[in-house]
Amino acid sequence: MSDFNLQFRNRIGLPEKEVITFEKLDLVLEKTAKSIPFENLCVIGKKTTEITKENLISKIIDKNEGGLCYDLNSILYLFLVENGFKANIVRGVVYDQIGQRWNTFGRTHVAIVITCNGEQFLIDTGFGGNLPLKPVPLTGEVVTSGNGEFRIEKFNNDHGDYVLFMKLKHKDKDWNLGYTFDSTDVIKDVSNLNEVQKIIIEHPESPFNKKPLITRITDRGNMILTDTSFTEWDNGKVTKQEIDKNRFKELVKDHFGIES
Repeated sequence: MSDFNLQFRNRIGLPEKEVITFEKLDLVLEKTAKSIPFENLCVIGKKTTEITKENLISKIIDKNEGGLCYDLNSILYLFLVENGFKANIVRGVVYDQIGQRWNTFGRTHVAIVITCNGEQFLIDTGFGGNLPLKPVPLTGEVVTSGNGEFRIEKFNNDHGDYVLFMKLKHKDKDWNLGYTFDSTDVIKDVSNLNEVQKIIIEHPESPFNKKPLITRITDRGNMILTDTSFTEWDNGKVTKQEIDKNRFKELVKDHFGIES
């Protein structure tokens, strides 16, 4: 077993001798979502580095940080390939629920498509609090996890050929658009995602270059931290508290394990 394979297992609490079959991917995704937060602190702090395997290991494993979709799904992709999975990185466009339109600053969402026994599945650990927590087949079949219901439909549009729909537990009564992605435009080298990172850092419409955001799935829901508030979902009940800068730093460390 390589050092990276062991390091990633230790980061998410997966036993060294656990053989990762397709059936075990639910466990991998859940442990990853509960261990590694979705966060943009490096973008806000102007401390981003080039996307390489070495830099991802430094950021997420050595420094115990999280990251955005291109960080989180890149390192998971490398781990899956290391464990024998046929995987590709894909790019897509997130649906803006408030504006009721597709985001207009490019295909900046990064996810993974794996092929197992001739069937394709979407895997995503970089979509904030909207994670399926299970592989979602590209066949339209509904997948149910502790975070809600998810399905993918074949739908050709200007940005891709499939669309992820979601119905989040305790939050959504109806199906909502998540994002569209292009299954035909695959990426094998994580360094190709530096283009995505550049857009996220620089584009005026990017939602991640304006204020800090950290979120992580928990056993009973999820936590969302910004520079002004801390929100917790606990079995459908939500509590929100206003915070200041000092409290923000405390919560970053205490609840997400990051030294800000």
